Parts: sequence; C-alpha cells; structure tokens
Amino acid sequence: MTKIALVEDNRTTREGLQRIIDLWPSYKCICACETAEEALRLLPPQEPDIVLMDIQLPGMSGIECVGRLKELLPAAQVIMLTVYEDPDRVFSAIRAGASGYLLKRSTPEQVFSAVREVQEGGAPMSAPVALKVFSYFRNQAAASAEVENLSARESEILELIVQGFSNKEIAARLSLSIETLRWHLRHIYKKLHVHSRTDAALKFRPRM
Repeated sequence: MTKIALVEDNRTTREGLQRIIDLWPSYKCICACETAEEALRLLPPQEPDIVLMDIQLPGMSGIECVGRLKELLPAAQVIMLTVYEDPDRVFSAIRAGASGYLLKRSTPEQVFSAVREVQEGGAPMSAPVALKVFSYFRNQAAASAEVENLSARESEILELIVQGFSNKEIAARLSLSIETLRWHLRHIYKKLHVHSRTDAALKFRPRM
C-alpha cells in the first residue's frame, strides 16, 4: 500500500484530492493537513511515501516546508501543488527537495500519472521548469570532488535526470535495461552520498 499525505489549506481542494486518492487500488491517503506547521508535526510519525503539498500555504510556505520535511523524511517524495505555473517558485521548491509539481486544475488521471511517475523515479515538470533546473546546474562554476568520481555513463544518466526524463525514458535513450539503469543509479547514489534522484541532481554539475 502506497501511503500518500496532503498538505493543502483549501478545504475543497484537499477533500477532492483525498477522494481521488482513496479510489485508487493500492493507494491510501493517510493524512490531510491544512498548514505546513501541522504537516511537520503529524507526518513524520506516519512516514508517507508521497506528499502532495501546496506551494503557497498560510504561515510557513510550502517551499520552506518541503525543505524541513525532507530532513525529517528523506525517503518521502514531495510533489508541489500550484494554481498556475511559476517556474521560479517551482524551481525553488525543487531545490528545497521536491520531486516535481502538479497544477491544481489537473484531472484525476493527471494526478495519478504524476504520482506514478514519481514512484518510478521520474520528476513531473514542464519543459520551461526543467530547462531552468538544467541551466542552474550547467552554470555552476566548479564540480565537487564527489561528482568528479562519476563515470561518463553516470554523468550522462544524471544529465537526463536533470532534464526531467523518467527511468524508463532514460533506459530507452541509452539502450539500457531498467535493471542496468537501477544498478547505475545505486552506484551514483553511493558515490554522491545521497538517497534519491532529486538529491543526486542537486549535487550534479554536467561535464562540459
């Protein structure tokens, strides 16, 4: 059973998402919070697998909350919820630890697709946001010693991760099996001392 938590101050949106999630086989909404402060208090003991979080919350913002929540629940994947696409704010949330974002006007099918994409190692985001993320890493001046230890293939995989490709898409582009790709990812995480695609991307500096 995949455990999903919601952090959304709008009651109508929150209850609508909760109903959608509880209709999916093998998924369960274990907690629905109205504020970031409530989420930081209630979610850690329940250890959700995925958190859908409003990017704009009363009090502490969703961007600040995702950073603090990832410190408490490093394995949880966070998808930001936003009324309209704002590349700068979404980018800030991704830098804080979010795995991607979802527009609130998304259909139930789109919500499910985003959740599944994150489960499969993907990062749901539009091209403009992905480009902003990619440009950020590309413009960094110096590579860390950890990244310098990556092989050419591992760097190639990370470049595609930063661009927003899912595991399946990366495997197809590089003519790898999913198992071989996962083997590479395990080695990347070990070399970079991280536990997720997002954390690996935050340390990555593409080789020029």
